[in-house]
Parts: sequence; C-alpha cells; structure tokens
Amino acid sequence: MEKNITVYLYNVVEDEWSFVNAYSDSVRLVEDIETMENTSDCFFLATAAAETEFIYISPKPIAAEFQTYVQSLLKGKTGQIITPDCKTHQLCLDLIEDKENFRRLITQLKSYQEVTLLSYSASPQFYQLKAALVQAGLSVRTPESPALDSAWTVNFFGSKSGIRQLAQQSAAAEPDLAMPDGLICVGRFDASRIAAHKYLKNKGVVIKTNKGSGGNGVLIFRENDLPDDYPACVAKLEAILNREEYWEMFPIVVEDLVNVNTAIEGGFPNVEFKIKQNGQLEMLFHGVLAVTDKGEYYGMDVNAEILPHRLKTRMLDTGYYIAERYAAAGYRGHFDVDMIAGKNGQLYVSETNTRNTGWTDTYKIVKKLIGSDFLNQVYVLNRDNFRLTKNRWTNLDNLLAALAPLLYLPQTRTGIIVNSENWLKNKYLLYTIIAPNKKTAYEYQEKMTALLSNGLPAHAGHHLTNSTPASC
Repeated sequence: MEKNITVYLYNVVEDEWSFVNAYSDSVRLVEDIETMENTSDCFFLATAAAETEFIYISPKPIAAEFQTYVQSLLKGKTGQIITPDCKTHQLCLDLIEDKENFRRLITQLKSYQEVTLLSYSASPQFYQLKAALVQAGLSVRTPESPALDSAWTVNFFGSKSGIRQLAQQSAAAEPDLAMPDGLICVGRFDASRIAAHKYLKNKGVVIKTNKGSGGNGVLIFRENDLPDDYPACVAKLEAILNREEYWEMFPIVVEDLVNVNTAIEGGFPNVEFKIKQNGQLEMLFHGVLAVTDKGEYYGMDVNAEILPHRLKTRMLDTGYYIAERYAAAGYRGHFDVDMIAGKNGQLYVSETNTRNTGWTDTYKIVKKLIGSDFLNQVYVLNRDNFRLTKNRWTNLDNLLAALAPLLYLPQTRTGIIVNSENWLKNKYLLYTIIAPNKKTAYEYQEKMTALLSNGLPAHAGHHLTNSTPASC
C-alpha cells in the first residue's frame, strides 16, 4: 500500500457561492461562474509544481496540450485529473453526486494509507466531501483547513465586517492595524445616506458588500462622480444600489476613500501567509497588487525589495499580528492581507482573503522553479489582462511557438510562463514573468507585446492605478 496522496479541489465557485447567487442578472451569473472555472488549469499547474503524487479535481477539463506544457516546464508527472459532471457548479457536491467518478476516486484512494485533502477554499461543501470520504473508510487529513468547530473563521475573517471588527478590538494592542474610517450597516436605505454624507464631506467614498467577487460588490466614487447636493446624492446612490439585490441581502461597509500614494509601486501592498495545522505561521511572499480604477485585481509584482524598508516592516508586523489572531481563533491554511498606502503616510488594511488567492498558484510555481528563497533571488510579475486580438494566439501551440524566444528557461531562470490554456479561449493571456530584476521583467513584457503585435495589454505600464483593491 502506498503511503500518501494529495487530492486538490479547485472549488473556486463554492468560495463565492452565496454572493454570486444573489446577482440580479442571471446571464452575468453564468458568465462569472464560467470566468472563475476557466482558471482551473492555473491551479492544476500549481498543484503539479507543489505535489509529487496527486489527483486534481477540476470543474473544467484540462487540455492535453496544456498538460504536455506543464510536464515540459516542471520536468515531472502531471498527476491524475477528475472532472465531475457539472450539475450545480459546487465542485465538492458535484463530485459526490457523480457516482461513477466518485466510486473511481474512492477505489484509487484506498490503495493509499492516508489522503491529504486540499482545496482552494474551506467551504461548507468541502467539509461535506471530507465526511463522505471518511465514511467510505479513508484516512483523510486536511492540513490547510480549519477543524470543523473552527470553520466559522473562514467566512468571518474573510468578510469585510470580520476584519473590521478585529481592527476595532485590536486598537490598543496593535495600533498599526488601521483601516479606512468606516461604518457597517444593513440595507440600501441606510447605506445610501451614510455614503452620501461621507462623499460630500470627503469628496469620495467606497461602498462594499460583506463579501464580493472579482470586483463585484465594490463601488468607488471620486470627486465629481456624484451630485454635490445631499438629496440628489442620496437619490443617485439609491438608484445605483437598487441595480443589485445583494446590496439588500448582506451587510454593507461604507468607508472613506483613501488618497493612495501611487508612487509606492502603485500603492497596494499585499502579504500572504499560511497557518499550518499545528498553528505555526509561515510568511509566503509579499509584493504589490495591480488593480483597475474600479478595484478589480489583474495581477501582482513580487520581490523582497519592492517596497521601502519602513513600509515593508510595518506591513509584515501588521500581517503577523493578524496571522496570530487568526491562528488563535482556529483558522488554518492560506490567507492574504490587502493593504493601501496612503499619501498621509498611513498603511491601511483593506481586507483579508481566507482562502487560496490570486497569487497562491504563482507562488507554488515560482517556488518549484527557483526555490524557497525566490523572494530574494528574482523579480516576478503576473498578469491576467493581456488582450489577444487575433484568433491564432488563442491556440496554445501557436502561442508557445511565437513566444519561444521568451519562454522560461531553467538555465537562465528567466522568462515567461503561460499559466492557462482556458484563458486563451476568452482572448486573454494569463502569464507570469520571472527575471533577475524589475527592469528585465518589464523588458520581457515589452518584448512579448512586440512579438504578439496583435495583443493589447490593458495596463502595460509599471505604475498601478489609484483605486481600492477588490478580492484577490
């Protein structure tokens, strides 16, 4: 009997299940689920980088061409892939209900002494699947998920109100844990009036649902975006909030719009941790987020020296404090802390994401290729918004042939990695660039743009935009 195997579940939709199902527009619901599931091959690549013996449970098939590319890049096995019949888009439940695939999975796992079950998110559905595996007679460990009696920490600390409550409770113990001044309310009526008051007072305001999805559930208003008369401002905000039912269904945070110091590499520092099963903290990486004016995440730059020393020290101190509090409450697994560098010199916490994040997969890939000290050895940038305007680049083989002079080489430890084949179908390139320094990384990006002369990168410059970041 083999000793251990890892099963990774890319249950990205489950993480945002309650929110996306509150959309007023059913067409957008389908589109957003499709977009989330299209990144399934990104985490397949990451799982292949991190694990030696694994089964990957994917909501979408992984193209044979991409599997070949992964094997070539990592020089190792690509594991097994199971794609359950999609009935609900709740991957864990779909797997249980797909009797044939579930039976096949159980049969395979019974040849191992122990199963390590990992997932994108420790969702309620994840715990149902774990229970089903245990009931089938398997020994299952979940080192990157809270114990069942601490599972509440996932949604609580992953919400806008949860981290805000922690900041308020920690004001005396950790004064550096600052957040933009704000209030938590319920309902569009109160939210529109609080927001109008803040907007007229400060010439800007941010409105957030308790949990969002890919920029949805975040509204950013700057000077001249709204009427300067209170009744008219309230009416305008009410009309905007009335477009979506979720503003009435979840708590709402109304907070000040921070004047972002974009000179500090765009102004949105981020740090990711992993809390191990024994409660030990591990800082995985830190860098700066790339976000649009609407607060939508589209990438990240990572390097040990990307931030000024004083700001980095404060970011890490605040991050470790949050990690200690989460660990004490029973949270386990990955989480990150999104921050905002204000022009007033203050470093604000924006939110935390208690799950795998938009850079967890890239972290695993770079760690495999460069080593655990990659932060000090290379500069890494990752983007998901490079627009492809010609159909030939949506074919992975054509794309790899065109990028051949720039693709990652282990000999130089420099080059471009294509993170997703599914993303190409939407005419976007999701890529990572590893280089010895920032200058070389951006030179590679410019060369890539020239080679794919039909591509239109939406944000090709070094400076990131002045906005509040959404979930990564």
